[in-house]
Amino acid sequence: MFEIQKASVKDIPLIRELALKVWPQTYASMISAAQIDYMLDMMYSEASLKKQISDGARFIFIYENKEPVGFASYQEMSPAVFKLHKLYVLPSQQGKGTGRYIIEHIVSEIKPLGAQVLQLQVNRRNKAQHFYAKNGFTVIKEFDFDIGSGYVMDDYVMEKKL
Repeated sequence: MFEIQKASVKDIPLIRELALKVWPQTYASMISAAQIDYMLDMMYSEASLKKQISDGARFIFIYENKEPVGFASYQEMSPAVFKLHKLYVLPSQQGKGTGRYIIEHIVSEIKPLGAQVLQLQVNRRNKAQHFYAKNGFTVIKEFDFDIGSGYVMDDYVMEKKL
């Protein structure tokens, strides 16, 4: 049975622990090890996570049998538009409905706030794009952007109408 718990600044060590378990093998076939390290530091350092939370990103954990098996973050970007910034589950949880459960939970949280759209970005080579499509997201554009140190993210922007 899944359980969702809200995360706060005090939970940053667990967010970092889960990210370090998921990120390297998720992205190893798509980007270099150096870029993975750069992005982990850029997005998952303690300072970066504190800033994301203070800027309004809501982090949640998903637990199965009292064990943390994944996390997500989402945020209102403009009236009626929310963005799913992060959704990561341990490799052992993939294919078990964990990610779908997280999306359904987030939708149930944001719809009462007036959300009409949930958007996300996913690397164009990431097989997760198929997971998102199965969960009602459609590609609305391709987007390449410089993240510094010579690295570029080449993503799809996807959205789910609520």
